[in-house]
Amino acid sequence: MNTDIIMIGHISQDVLIDHQGHRQDIVGGAVVYSSFAASAGGAKVRVITKLAAGDKGILSDLQNPNVEWEVLPSRASTSIKNTYFTADKERREVVLLSQADPFTIEEISSTAPIFHLAGLFGGEIPDTVIKPLSLRGQVAMDAQGVLRCLDETGQLAFYDWDRKEELLPSITYFKVDAAEAKILTGLDDREAAARQLQKWGATEVMLTHNTEVMCVDANTVAVAPYTNENNSGRTGRGDTTFAAYLAWRRAHSIEESTRFAAALCSLKMETPGVFRGSLSDVLERMERDSAL
Repeated sequence: MNTDIIMIGHISQDVLIDHQGHRQDIVGGAVVYSSFAASAGGAKVRVITKLAAGDKGILSDLQNPNVEWEVLPSRASTSIKNTYFTADKERREVVLLSQADPFTIEEISSTAPIFHLAGLFGGEIPDTVIKPLSLRGQVAMDAQGVLRCLDETGQLAFYDWDRKEELLPSITYFKVDAAEAKILTGLDDREAAARQLQKWGATEVMLTHNTEVMCVDANTVAVAPYTNENNSGRTGRGDTTFAAYLAWRRAHSIEESTRFAAALCSLKMETPGVFRGSLSDVLERMERDSAL
């Protein structure tokens, strides 16, 4: 299979507790949501991930004809507990229960036009891989993989990225949410924050908010609303949106790719789990949304 996007990151065995105390155990992680979203956008995907030997069976539910899984050995697998405090799932507590081993540049031997660094926590994908990969293809990166860390007590904390101005010029596509953009830039205004990140060197910046998706480059600001009718599939929103954009952007404009990503993720958020709809479903949703 010719690969369009190589995705790098940990699979997570997620525990979800909703605002009413109901528990759900699912297989998640950025590479899981991202691979299915990019596949729906027509991309051929290779995922490089890490699992403990006894956990490889979780891949049985992740089979997709457009996705190849390369599983590297690890002493442990990643597991995350998400506790949501509101029905819209915008307020949550994230606890890291266990973590797989970090990646090294030597483990990333295959090549593709796009390397998508889909980390869940700081240190999972070291900063040192960014420049070498940028010499082999375009680098796409989600900011959560450098901002979301554990503090000295083991609690989740968000820290600014001290190498942002050095490494953003090596990144073609950079994804943040509104809170991450504020941490990185100090700016409350979403468009101003996205523009600042682009000025620091990222070619294109995607900023997601619970109401919309915004993508900017040096000349363009594209915005598309989320139109989901419920939030049952809220987990994985940013991962799904970014990967859908990357897949569609290969042959389409920033504006159309932003609309495509918002439409696909709006559909995904109406059903728990990864996006399992078709391309025609997304195109129909785009047409419907454009008439709103």
